[in-house]
Amino acid sequence: MSADGSSIAIAPSAAPGIAPAGNVVLEAHNIVKELGQGARKTRALKGVSLSLNPGELTLLMGPSGSGKTTLLSILGCILTPTEGTLCIASRPTAGLSPEELARLRRRHIGFIFQSYNLFPTLTAEENVRIALDVRGERGSDAIVRAQRALQQVGLRHKLKSYPANLSGGEQQRVAVARALVGAPSVMLADEPTAALDSENGVAVMQLLSEIAKDASRAVLAVTHDPRTIPFANRVLRIEDGLIVGEERRAEGVETVHQLARNRKRKANA
Repeated sequence: MSADGSSIAIAPSAAPGIAPAGNVVLEAHNIVKELGQGARKTRALKGVSLSLNPGELTLLMGPSGSGKTTLLSILGCILTPTEGTLCIASRPTAGLSPEELARLRRRHIGFIFQSYNLFPTLTAEENVRIALDVRGERGSDAIVRAQRALQQVGLRHKLKSYPANLSGGEQQRVAVARALVGAPSVMLADEPTAALDSENGVAVMQLLSEIAKDASRAVLAVTHDPRTIPFANRVLRIEDGLIVGEERRAEGVETVHQLARNRKRKANA
């Protein structure tokens, strides 16, 4: 039983963080990351292995300083590991130049940031189109794709709105659309609900759970927010730079209506 009272089953696996066999879109093995120099050198990651399967929303949960953000940066090809191997869409990243890593990142990774990272002088549509522009994709097709991505996150009516005129939840949905527009193999979210109230946090997690149902895409969210657990297919626990546990939800992702019924049942108990 999880902290929110919902049913969680422990997944049978050879080691924590290793997903069951399947069409893996990202695989990391024995990732070590050392930070600092000389006497100040520390191991932020101490041999992390994990796989991400398409069609799943995975949460990576752990306390501050556990290595969550460092691992996310390595999985997103922003940092390179000190030791270990990483494969994205069946392509090993070892030996790739910074330019090749950037191309791999643009093609296969979509990022969602806690602080949205929207350009205040650009409209919602223009903020989404940036993700295509950096890939050299411009013109009318890019406009249509940006509009379609915003429609997918429920913001078709906000195309010409600037960030200052959007709520926090709407800004985060623009950020989701920007990550989604390039059709990435993996979407990585860094604390996607941390800056949101309960209602908007639920809306964003419900959106991510729907996106994760795509059979060609995996979604990984780094979080310490227990409100996100009911939306996950899988929860990985990280402490002191190591994956220490893996949980799978027995029933899959709960709907908002199921959550409401659970809260009502607990209140009447």
